[in-house]
Amino acid sequence: MKLLIAIVNNDDSAVVASALTKEKFTVTKLSTTGGFLMVGNTTFLIGVEDDKVALAKSIIKKHSMTRKHTVNTSESLGRGFDEGALASEVSVGGAMVFVLGVEDSEKY
Repeated sequence: MKLLIAIVNNDDSAVVASALTKEKFTVTKLSTTGGFLMVGNTTFLIGVEDDKVALAKSIIKKHSMTRKHTVNTSESLGRGFDEGALASEVSVGGAMVFVLGVEDSEKY
């Protein structure tokens, strides 16, 4: 058995959860915040039998979209530039999935 920890953008979390439960995966959702852009994420904890890991990962990948987001560079402030004058585009979304081995699990 494996434990999947999947960090997904909030914009995709409802669709990911729905697709996983449709395929009979049991998911636990945690509200989390990313460190880079400080935006909301959902972290899923999913107990998966070894032969279903690839299916769970493919569902997460299919429903986790990557998008472009413009962020203002704070480095320009105080140097004669208006706030927002220099901005950079970064990719957000997608998913980060960790697969951990589970020695034992019990459901009560």
